[in-house]
Amino acid sequence: MVPVSNGHCPEADSLGFTSRLFAPFADKSFEIEMKHFDDTESLITVRDWLRFAVSRFNEARLFFGHGSDNAFDEAVYLILHTLHLPLDRLDPFLDASLTRDESEQVQAIIERRVKERIPAAYLTHEAWLGEYRFYVDERVIVPRSFIAGLLHEQLAPWIEAPDEVLSTLDLCTGSGCLAILAALAFPDSRVDAVDLSRDALAVATRNIADYALTDRIEVVESDLFTALEGRTYDVILSNPPYVNAESVAMLPPEYRAEPVLALGSGEDGLDATRRILAGAKAHLRPCGLLLVEIGHNRDALEAAYPDLPFTWLDTEGGDQFVFMLRREDLPDR
Repeated sequence: MVPVSNGHCPEADSLGFTSRLFAPFADKSFEIEMKHFDDTESLITVRDWLRFAVSRFNEARLFFGHGSDNAFDEAVYLILHTLHLPLDRLDPFLDASLTRDESEQVQAIIERRVKERIPAAYLTHEAWLGEYRFYVDERVIVPRSFIAGLLHEQLAPWIEAPDEVLSTLDLCTGSGCLAILAALAFPDSRVDAVDLSRDALAVATRNIADYALTDRIEVVESDLFTALEGRTYDVILSNPPYVNAESVAMLPPEYRAEPVLALGSGEDGLDATRRILAGAKAHLRPCGLLLVEIGHNRDALEAAYPDLPFTWLDTEGGDQFVFMLRREDLPDR
C-alpha cells in the first residue's frame, strides 16, 4: 500500500460529491467528536494512532479527494509524514511506540484535519503527482490532473519525437506542476508557466527552483493569453477552472479551502475553456497541439462546439476528461 497521491481521485475529478458533502460545525455531534482528543493517553503505537485517526475521520464524515479517497489512506499519509517515515512503508512501523512529543505532533495534525476541514496537502505543504512531489499551500489549488499521466508518456503517440518539442505553454499553471512535468518530458523545450494569480506564481516559482528548472521555465502573470502576444508553442497544456456554478455552490469545506479563482468557471464550467479555444490558434505553431482538461463537461463542450473534431485522450480515469485539438482544427478568432 502506497499512501501517496497519484493526482487522481474519482470524487475529486467528478466534483459530483457522491459522498456526504460536509458535517456541521456547530452541533452537538461535532462537540462529541472533539472530546475524543482529550482522551488519548492510552494511544502508544503507530497502530493505535492510525486506528484513532480513521475513527475520527469517519466519525466527522470528512470529505476526501486531495490525494486520497478514504479515511485509512489519508490517516496513513498524515501519520507517516508527521513522523518523517517513508510514505510507502507502513508495516514495519505499525507497532513502534511514539515519544510524547511525537504523539503530540500526530494528535495535532489529526485534530486539525477534523476541526479545520482543510485538505491534507495544506497541512503537510506537499502534494504528489505520481512520484513527483510539489510544495503547496492555500495560495494554489491542490495539484490533481489527468494531464500529468499523459506527460509521463511524453504525450505518445501524439508526439512522435519529444526532442522536437521546443516550446511549451502551461496555462493556469497554479503550483507549476504541469509546467515542471512538461519540462521533464520534453528536455529540449522551454516552458512558459502562466497564471492570473501572483500568489500562485510565487508557489510555482518555488517548485520550479526545487526542480532546478529556472533556466528553462519562465513564470508569466497573464489572464490566459493576454500577456503572450507574439509567443507561439509546439504544445499548449491547460487544466483551467471548470467547475460549474451549481457544483461550486455545493462544495464541501475541503474544496472551499482552495482558491475559488482556480475552481469555478461560469454557469456551465466552460468560460475559461471557451477563451482558450478562441485564442489558442494564434499561439500554436503549425501542427501544434492543444490539450485541455475539462472534468465532466464533455457533453456540454461537444454540444457547444459541434463542428470541432475533439480527440478525447485515454487517461487512467477514462476518455472523458482531456481533449486534444491540432492547430489546424482550431477556429480563428
